Amino acid sequence: MLKIAVILLAVCVLWRWALGSWPWEMLRSRPTRQQAIFNARKLLRVEQGASRQQILAAHKRVIATVHPDRGGSSDKVHEANDARDLLLGELPDRGTDLPGGTDDRGKPLD
Repeated sequence: MLKIAVILLAVCVLWRWALGSWPWEMLRSRPTRQQAIFNARKLLRVEQGASRQQILAAHKRVIATVHPDRGGSSDKVHEANDARDLLLGELPDRGTDLPGGTDDRGKPLD
């Protein structure tokens, strides 16, 4: 029994060395886009049908609390920015950057 445990341990260590991850990490599922969107909504605390202005306001609130100048970290700021970008990319009115659209404050771009 001890031989099997030692062999199993050796295989795990070799796996980690060769592939860069532990064997049991391969069993976890990769996050899907829907899971990423759910996590972004959870981070920014917005509902599913949130508008562009609601997402931007929520992002501004989160940034105000996690900014490095206020005791937060740059990693948290990057997470908030990624969440904002993901949720804005999912909006049906993605063409607001085109002429005739609006900027972040809702003002016309013309």
